[in-house]
Amino acid sequence: MDFENLTAIIDFAIEKEREAAAFYENISEKERFSGKKQMLKEFAGEERKHEKLLTDIKTTGVIPKVGDYKFKWITDIKRSDYTTELEYKEDMGYNEILMLAAQREEKALKLYNELLEQADSDEAKKVFKMLCQEEAKHKLALETLYDDYMAGMGD
Repeated sequence: MDFENLTAIIDFAIEKEREAAAFYENISEKERFSGKKQMLKEFAGEERKHEKLLTDIKTTGVIPKVGDYKFKWITDIKRSDYTTELEYKEDMGYNEILMLAAQREEKALKLYNELLEQADSDEAKKVFKMLCQEEAKHKLALETLYDDYMAGMGD
């Protein structure tokens, strides 16, 4: 993917975060159980936070926002890397929804890593590094929830 400038990169990332939030909001409406509805709305809320972060970067500039960002290594336990791709179906099990969300975070992480490799400015690299870390944090949280749930089920 080629971008004309940093604004185009940020606009692209904002659109991806909006799409992710809309996905979770839409499927939350299809769920019958309040616990799963709430979990999906929380996933959407996390994506909206990313959207706001990116919008703020676009409005105020990269350096102030990214300059305050704390970069750190996020462990990848790779649960979603080795599972078959899931598509949402009404009444999916809790574990399946967790894995579906982890797979979506994995795809976003791969996309942002590819864009990081292609970035030709330090500002763009900082934005993509930040996005990679955010997606990696979500992926780890989802995979940890999945592991804990499956362990509780005796798996």
